[in-house]
Amino acid sequence: MTTEVRELKREEFPLAEKLWEQYRGQKADPVHERIFGVFLDGNLAATARYTRHPDGVEMDCVFVPEQYRGKGYARYAVESLIQACGSDTIYIHSTIVLISFYKTFGFVPIPEEQLPKSIRERFIFCFGEMQGCNVCPMIRKPDGRGP
Repeated sequence: MTTEVRELKREEFPLAEKLWEQYRGQKADPVHERIFGVFLDGNLAATARYTRHPDGVEMDCVFVPEQYRGKGYARYAVESLIQACGSDTIYIHSTIVLISFYKTFGFVPIPEEQLPKSIRERFIFCFGEMQGCNVCPMIRKPDGRGP
């Protein structure tokens, strides 16, 4: 099996959208996003998305379909994104169970109020209680450290 880890070309964004049908039906925006993926024998098996918002950068859509889980592919996708975009401060909304995973990349939990407004508003449905929605805001500074 051949494994390739790389940034997707814009014309490949539909591959990510197809994969994301299993992950809340996310859509790709080639103007504001970059997508990093792991390909197994030419098939997209994992993604991590970088989105530039008006007031900050967010990583999300770290997703691996069930048949590929447990093999480190999410780690490869996130590492690829950080290698290419790690000079930016990056925010994420981690599920509570994945906080320790993201800490291995230098992300640290932050209070919800420290998220840039446009990123915080993506979780407005939590009404200021992200933890109650199983979500923890996190930050990674360019030096791999928190705030």
